[in-house]
Formats: sequence, C-alpha cells, structure tokens
Amino acid sequence: MSAKHFFSSADGVVHRALNSIAARNPHLSYDSENRVMFSKAHPSSKVAIISGGGGGHEPAWSGYVGEGMLSASISGDVFASPSTKQIMAGVRSVPSDAGIILCITNYTGDRLHFGLACEKARAEGHKAAQLPMTDDAALGRKQSALLGRRGLAGNLLVLKLLGAASNQSWSFEDCLELGTQMNAELVTIGTSLDHCHVPGRTQHEAIAEDSCVVGMGIHNEPGLRTISPMPSPEDLIKEMLLYLLDPSDANRAFTTFASKDEVALLVNNFGGLSTLELEAMTHIALEQLERDWKLKPCRIYSGIFETSLNGPGFSLTLGNLSNVARRTNRPVQQIIDLLDEPTTAPAWPRNGYMAAKAAHEAAVPPRRDSKAQTESDKPAFSTTAATARGPATPASLIPALRAACNAAIAAEPQITNYDMQLGDGDCGVAVAGVCTAVLKKLDAISGQPGAPPFFMLLSELNAALEDMGGSLGAILSILCTALAGSLQRAAAAAAADLELSPATVGAAAREALQTLQQYTGAREGDRTAMDALIPFCETLGRSTADVGVAVAVRAAEEGAARTRSLRPRFGRAVYVGGDRAGDGLPRDAGAHAVAVFLRGLVEGGAWV
Repeated sequence: MSAKHFFSSADGVVHRALNSIAARNPHLSYDSENRVMFSKAHPSSKVAIISGGGGGHEPAWSGYVGEGMLSASISGDVFASPSTKQIMAGVRSVPSDAGIILCITNYTGDRLHFGLACEKARAEGHKAAQLPMTDDAALGRKQSALLGRRGLAGNLLVLKLLGAASNQSWSFEDCLELGTQMNAELVTIGTSLDHCHVPGRTQHEAIAEDSCVVGMGIHNEPGLRTISPMPSPEDLIKEMLLYLLDPSDANRAFTTFASKDEVALLVNNFGGLSTLELEAMTHIALEQLERDWKLKPCRIYSGIFETSLNGPGFSLTLGNLSNVARRTNRPVQQIIDLLDEPTTAPAWPRNGYMAAKAAHEAAVPPRRDSKAQTESDKPAFSTTAATARGPATPASLIPALRAACNAAIAAEPQITNYDMQLGDGDCGVAVAGVCTAVLKKLDAISGQPGAPPFFMLLSELNAALEDMGGSLGAILSILCTALAGSLQRAAAAAAADLELSPATVGAAAREALQTLQQYTGAREGDRTAMDALIPFCETLGRSTADVGVAVAVRAAEEGAARTRSLRPRFGRAVYVGGDRAGDGLPRDAGAHAVAVFLRGLVEGGAWV
C-alpha cells in the first residue's frame, strides 16, 4: 500500500473535503459545526431521505445530496459513525411533514447513533424509520447471523431509488417498502490488492505482493480469502461472481437471478485503482455474466461511488430489479425509470440512461442560518429548569472525573493497538478526544463560583459524549442519558433531597443498563464494551454496605480481561476475527477503555 499522503494526519481533512463539495455546488448548504450537507431545495411536503457514515468513503455520502437523491448527509471522522447530535442536526436541516427515512450502512456505530436519532425524531412527533442497508455477500448467513450483512457500495442503488421516489412525492410507507425490497435484492463482493492507509497512522497491515484478498470490506477488514499467487483478472471475476450468483451456495444465495430478469450492475472503485483497470474489469464482468450466467444488465454503473480512502480494489454489486418490481407490485419499467430520473447530486454519474425529459428547477428557499440551526440542537438535560433541580455535585466527583479522563488519555496508544488488531483503529483516538473535551468542560465549571448542580454536570458530560462518533460513543451516550433520566425521576419522586448513595446510583445504573440493552443486542461474552459495562452496572446495582463503586470497577476490569478469550460476535471485529478465539487475541478495545476510565474514577476518589 502507499503510506504517502499530502496530509500528515486525518485531522481536519473531512471538514475541508465537505467545504469543497459545498463550494462547488451552490444548490447545497453545509452546516460545518455538525458536518451536515443538505439540499436547499428539499420541500417539507416530501419524504426526507437522509444517510451518512464515517469519513474516508467519499463521495459517499455528501456527494449524493441533491434533488432526486439524498435530502441530507452526515459525516463522522474517518471510518467512525457520526454522533447522535450531528444526525439530529441533519434531521432538522431538512424538515419534512411526510416522514424521515434514515438510511445506514449496517455497522454497529451507525445503527446505534442513527437509532437513537430515530427515537428522538419520533419523540418530536415525526414519522421516522431506520433502514439498514446490507448488501455484502462475502461472509454469508452463518458469520453475519447476529449482526446482519455489512453495507457496501450497493447502498447507492437504494439511495437513488428512494431519492427519486421521494422526488415524485411517494408516501413514506411506499418509499420505505421500496428501499427495503431493493436492499433485499442486492448482493456485493469486494476484492483488493492491499489495505488502504489512513493519514497519520503508523500501525497498519499489508497484503503480500503476489496476492489479493476476496471479501474485502471498506474499513481495512482482512477479508474472506487471500488468493496467492495472484489470479488472472478473468479467474478473479469468475470467483467473485460465484459468491454473488451460485444458487447452490446456501450460505450466500441471498437472492435469485433468472435470465429474463432486469438486473443492475454497479462496479465500485475503492479509491486507489486506476480508471483504466476498473473499466477493463467491468468489461470482463459483463462478458462472464452473459456467457456463464445468461444475464445482461440493463443498467451498468462503473466508477468511484464509495471509497476506502486509497484502497487499491473494487467491488461488484448486482441488483435484481425484476424481483423488486414483483415484491412491490409495480412495473419493472417504473423501477428502472427511478434509477434514470435526473438528480442534482454531484457524484451520481450522468450517463445515457438519464431520462430525456428536462429536470424541473425547484424554487430555492432562502439560505438557512446554520448558527440558529445548531443552537436548536441542544443536548439532553441542557435547559436550566431540568438541570438546576436535584442534588449538588459531590466535592470528590470532579477530581475523580479528571483522574479518570487523564488515565484514559494516557492509555490511548494501548487502546489504539488493541483496536488496530480487530477493528479500524479509531477507538483510542475517539476515547482520548472525548476525555479531552470533558476536561475542558470541567475546567469551565471549575472557573465558576460554587459547585454546579449534579444534573447540570451530567448534562455537560452527555454533551461531550454525543460528539463522540463510533459505537462506543453511542453506547456511552445512551447509558449516560438514561442514567440522568433515572436519577431525575428519582429526585422528582423523593420527599427530600435525593441522596447520591451507592444504592441510589446503583439502582439508576441498573435501570440505565436496561434502557441501553433495548438498543444493542450485545451482551456479556460477545466481546464488546458491554463485557465491562454490564458487570459494572449490575454489581453497582446490588450495592450494599460491602459493595460500592470499587467492587463494581473490579467486576468491569475482570469482564474486560475475559474478552481476550472471546470470539467476536458484534461490531466490526466480527468481520475481522470472527473465526479467532483464544489465539493471542488482544482485549476488546472498548471494554479496556471502559475499565481504564472506571479505575481512574476510583483512584481519583469517586464519591460512592
């Protein structure tokens, strides 16, 4: 792989890239604080189609914002999901009376953050749904049984259909059904000559010179199978098509294809392959589809759609449009026409399939004030009325939080090392980032006279967590939000001032854990942060004279240590180390980070 970049680190690159897209496309507007790209022309009478994910996949998803495609997109840091706060800013940037569909590629952080945003949107009175897009065929049903298939470049066909349907004023229910059925009829397989390289990263793996990997994902996952020596282009395409089309492969035959079916082919460049080679590979795929499978795609898309930074590879996607038509009880030509409908999204290819009719120019509404928009997206418990009531912050808590944050920041290299081995390497940086933000908030609080109300402190902590991308940020944000809510309800019901005793906090932690478990299926033994959080909350929930925070922290540390012998069952590690267990695996990075933070809390003098 090439480890040379013009930028010495990934810091700020996503923001600059989004600014460029907005500058080149005046029909788009960019909320820089929340990294939201949205269409100025989105009418509130039509369904809002919103997507997003980690940076590093450009032009996905900001390049697909425009009339006839996405209403808005939200970008996280490189390979990390955007935070719930960012997503809510995206929802509010394109208000819709018809409904909101949040389209996500099926990764844990995206499911959690977009899921929480979906619940918040519903609580605000919106009709909203989350649509996970799951087109990867490489890993099969067995390996992805709990998590579902990964989302790869096939998701762009879903977004194109939904954007066109929304533009034609389809109902929320009809749009959601269309997207669901298109997703069910997609299969994708990726291959690459090497991993991509993230600017500034010093730890990375490489694929041998005379080899390629089949089943490659878009976050540096090792893939399904390494082929060595290097196969011919024809042999490589033949194997890839077998994964997509072989009806006898019960583990991967996710949909069926018949010779008379109308089929779409999408060939996606991971970012580092020459256009010459990509077009040649596309031609080989077309030859083999017709010769070996009696399939002649009616729509062919080839180019850069969803990248993996500078990854030297590509993916093949097949979508059965005839099956979509049958599933939705619509003419297949109507489905094809939706793909052909013009869009102002800058990254969707303009080609000969585009309908000949001229696109109607929609009236451009006044430019929204992004500052006012940001101010409307306040974190939970931020109002004075909600945070001023309740107990005072214990004197020992702020020093304990400082110690915990400093401990987690010091552990960043170790957390990053663990995550590089079974993830995408962003966990340590994300943990250090949120801890740095918390320390700044503690500095601001300490500069004010008197101790802040306890609920105000919790609100400030939660605001920092909501800015943290990735699945760990979502998990901790949901837990902190639920903990604050439980304690506020207890304070409202108490006859006197609420006492922050081990029993009170423990009961709230147990209730918060139950809320968190509604949003993730991960449990103890699944090799996630939950292996530390569950024993901590459950042990604290049994608080007695002999059980307090120190005992609960030991339970969390023991849970984190046990993850070394566990096979991954949730998160991106499933795709990386799903078949490994007890084979020199590191601790789960998220569980280790939680344990380090909690140990710092105790050593810093936690108040219970």
